[in-house]
Amino acid sequence: MLLADEPAATAVAEPAKAATVDPKPAKQAVAAKKPVDERFVIKRILPIEGPIKYGEWHWNEEGAPKDGPIVITVDLDARVLSIFRSGYEIGATAVLLGTEEKPTPLGVFPITQKKRHHVSNLYDAEMPYMQRLTDDGITLHASEVEWGYASHGCIGMPESFAAKVFATTKIGDRVFITRGKMVKTGDSLVES
Repeated sequence: MLLADEPAATAVAEPAKAATVDPKPAKQAVAAKKPVDERFVIKRILPIEGPIKYGEWHWNEEGAPKDGPIVITVDLDARVLSIFRSGYEIGATAVLLGTEEKPTPLGVFPITQKKRHHVSNLYDAEMPYMQRLTDDGITLHASEVEWGYASHGCIGMPESFAAKVFATTKIGDRVFITRGKMVKTGDSLVES
């Protein structure tokens, strides 16, 4: 109860406390980079003059490690297969590929079977140095590599080159089939 001669209590507004400002800017969250496995970083590309012609191939292991992971790349646009050991390109060749009706698939494929002397059960065709990539018949194999020739989706290589690739790879080695993806020294061949 208020008495007439007592003043009414009034609320005293106090100023809001000012927010403190940290003189250092807030750190931005940065996506962590995946670690790169140095065994798959390209360290050398073979010095090949001009485009590789049909039937032509190059092989040079000089300066490359004697062992290490093998990765094969196939560029459908360039029609070139390259083989790398520990990031060193040791071989490259022009290849035959599939047609529009029977295209060579894009993707990453492990080698699941190897057979020196193989005959296709689908086409009754010899496929020397066969290395299977898919369950529906796509393989790496020796073939006559000439202008105008094609495959049923397989990757055909000159026989002497196919023999070297066959001797170098093992079951589980990966084959990367791309369309127009160029790689250069310093690029990683695989995701970690």
